[in-house]
Amino acid sequence: MNEEIIIAGFGGQGVLSMGMTLAYSGMVEGKEVVWMPSYGPEMRGGTANCTVIVSDNKVSSPIINDYDAAIILNQPSMDKFESAVKPGGVLLYEANNIINPPTRTDISVFEIPANMEAVNLQNKKTMNMIMLGSYLGVKPIIPIDSILKALTQVLPERHHHLIPLNEKALRRGMELSKLPTEKEEA
Repeated sequence: MNEEIIIAGFGGQGVLSMGMTLAYSGMVEGKEVVWMPSYGPEMRGGTANCTVIVSDNKVSSPIINDYDAAIILNQPSMDKFESAVKPGGVLLYEANNIINPPTRTDISVFEIPANMEAVNLQNKKTMNMIMLGSYLGVKPIIPIDSILKALTQVLPERHHHLIPLNEKALRRGMELSKLPTEKEEA
C-alpha cells in the first residue's frame, strides 16, 4: 500500500492536525509516513495544506504533484487541488464551504456535510475528524483504534478528555461517506 493524500483548507480548520493524526496513526501501524505541512504567514483564515503519505515501503520523495486522495475544506483549495487527484482517485469535500463543486468524472467524489454534523455534535472543532472519518470510510487504510492512539500524541494532554468526542466524530464521518449522494438517489 502507498497512499498519497492532500488535505487543504483555511488555517484554523484543523487541516494540519488532521494530517498529523493520520501520519501518527500510520506510525502506530508500523507504516512509513510523511507529513509535510504548508501554510501562509496568517495563523487563521490563510490557506493551509499538508501532504500525507502512508506506505508499506520506504517513501522515496515527499514531493509529489498528483495524489491518490484529496480532502478539501474550502473553495480556494478546491480550485487548486481538484486537478491534482490522479484519475481513479478520491476527492472528499466539505459541503458547506464549496461554491463550485468538482466537475471531474474520472474520480470518485464525496460531498460531506461535516460542518453541519460538527454542530450536531455540539463542537464545531470536530469537523476535521468528521472529514478524516469520511476518508477512512472510503479508504480504510488505517483502523480507527490507531487513529485514537495517534490522537494521544497529537492532542496536548489537557485535551485528552476530548478523545471520546473525536471518536464519535470519526465514526459519524465513516457513516456519512457510506450514505448515497443526491445524484445517486435521483
